[in-house]
Amino acid sequence: MVEFGAVSLEWGTLLLQVIIFVLLLIVVSKYATGPIASVLEKRRAHVENELATAERNHKESEKLLAEQRRLLDEARAESKAIIDRAAKQASDEASKIVAEAQAASERMKADASAELAREVEKAKLELREQMTGLSVLLASKIIEKELDEAAQKSTVDKFLAQVGDRL
Repeated sequence: MVEFGAVSLEWGTLLLQVIIFVLLLIVVSKYATGPIASVLEKRRAHVENELATAERNHKESEKLLAEQRRLLDEARAESKAIIDRAAKQASDEASKIVAEAQAASERMKADASAELAREVEKAKLELREQMTGLSVLLASKIIEKELDEAAQKSTVDKFLAQVGDRL
């Protein structure tokens, strides 16, 4: 027995405790460390699998994000093209409408000009007819009376006054 102050050691007890401890280590290593190591290995494999799955999912989500961005860019480009086509079509349609309106305006001017020319011709014809009738009337009045020069002048002046009233 060896004593260290309040602590005393007995070599037999110490040896027995070391043997029990070694036996306990052998039993634990034989029966407990295998299953614990197996569980730890399974856990390590599971964590690695989860990390690999997370990495694959991350890469797949990046691919999907890139695809969505590409599709969004295509949709934007297509919508811009549609808007551009619609704007061009509207511009073309507006130009066509303006051209048609100008053509219609020109036709209306031409028709109005032709109508005015017909009305002027009609008025000229009516005026000629009236002048012819008045000339015949004047001639008949002159023939009815043989007048001297002053009387003829007076008759012509009266005639012109009548003609002026009718016009």
